[in-house]
Amino acid sequence: MTTLRGAQKPSLRVLFAAIGGLVLLTAALTVGAAARPSRPGSSTVAVTAGKPTEFGFLLSTKSVKTGSVTFKITNKGALAHTFKICSSPKGGLANSCAGKGTPMISPKGSTTLTYTFKTKGSYEYLCTVPGHAAAGMKGDLKVT
Repeated sequence: MTTLRGAQKPSLRVLFAAIGGLVLLTAALTVGAAARPSRPGSSTVAVTAGKPTEFGFLLSTKSVKTGSVTFKITNKGALAHTFKICSSPKGGLANSCAGKGTPMISPKGSTTLTYTFKTKGSYEYLCTVPGHAAAGMKGDLKVT
């Protein structure tokens, strides 16, 4: 009988160790899942129009991954501006293009624009107010 009890004790230790390991693994997987974004491939870019100069944009990043990107645009200039993403990855600094843009943003106003990048490349962004892109209110966003 003593031998039987001795045989049971190591089995319980192994069982408790296995249960403890499973609890730790479950906790680690839960924390890892919570750290991932709710939408794979989604990101946010803060855009300041009218800064650093009236005819300039300041982006919080110049590179994003393919997928959905939300641009949060704030006009800190003295003039109304727009923000447009060109729909093809040509790069360069055009003064006009096909794409998706915002309505006019008043000084001190803000808006959002969501665009889904399906292809890697260099996408232009610009202000569509006549003369603003030609004055330098444009740039390139790298999509990787």
